[in-house]
Amino acid sequence: MLLTGAAVLFALTTQAASDPASAVVLMYHRFGEDAHPSTNIRIDQFEQHIEILTSGRYTVLPLEEIVLAMAEGRPLPDRTVAITIDDTYRSTLTQALPRLQAAGLPFTVFVNTDSVGQVGGVLTWDDVRTLEAAGVTIGAHGAGHAHMAFLDRGAMEEDLVRMTSTFLQELGYVPRLFAYPYGEYSAELVAMIRDAGYLAAFGQHSGVAVETADLFTLPRFALNERYGEPDRFASIVENLPLPARDILPEDMPLRGQASNPPAVGFTVLEDAGSLHRLACFASNGADVELVVLGDRRVELRLDRPFPPGRSRINCTIPAEDGRFRWLGIPFLVPGGEE
Repeated sequence: MLLTGAAVLFALTTQAASDPASAVVLMYHRFGEDAHPSTNIRIDQFEQHIEILTSGRYTVLPLEEIVLAMAEGRPLPDRTVAITIDDTYRSTLTQALPRLQAAGLPFTVFVNTDSVGQVGGVLTWDDVRTLEAAGVTIGAHGAGHAHMAFLDRGAMEEDLVRMTSTFLQELGYVPRLFAYPYGEYSAELVAMIRDAGYLAAFGQHSGVAVETADLFTLPRFALNERYGEPDRFASIVENLPLPARDILPEDMPLRGQASNPPAVGFTVLEDAGSLHRLACFASNGADVELVVLGDRRVELRLDRPFPPGRSRINCTIPAEDGRFRWLGIPFLVPGGEE
């Protein structure tokens, strides 16, 4: 159940006054569709996740409420969590909705509009309206679920215009939150989403969403059968942000051999505490040389390039009570779009 009243007040008062507002944002795709383990969560795993979230230790809030708090500089309870689901798999309606509804847990579904009503176990627009009537927030996820960061501007615009038109026709409005298909974005795409008037946009790189970050490249923890075991889930929802600014490189795509491996740098804000236990890991297994300069500036150098497709660097600092501060930096190399 949601923390309310005195419980929320207690959670707020236990959070340090200087801490920026933050939340762990979870991402699912399919529920109980065991033929697709890379995008599926088993029902037994999902029910254990719900049991953890309703233990009284966490505050699960609507994603839009969290984003608005961050945008306006308002505090959030410690251990705030949001639940999101990408794409239009029908198990969202048949498996996730009844369980989350019974537990009183709000969630957001990011809809890629071209797939709605297609053959193969996906939602219809009546299903989407049923979710909406049940209090589910509908988010935008593009039209064709394309690798949008590698499209030219005209193709990106066409996809977004088609999505917008469909939402207006079927729901009468355009959602206020956006999730990039595959979690892939470019500076140009981010600017288009920002200029279109969305409140925030989300990738799929691990990390804790925090108000000091760019609200249009916020991270989410992706969950599936392999990464959805209860022990790992319990550690994910305990994570704290590792607030940073001036993150380099500025763009997710690494275009050209000269940019891969990237020269990575960021400045850690004072809220994160001492940097003496900072550790960074690259998803390609590269050795990471970590140098801490003056004014809390960190520079990373990798000994090998990232392969085609999505990659990331995760940086962590141990915090109090066995928790970790977490920063995820995503990268995208052309050639892995298939």
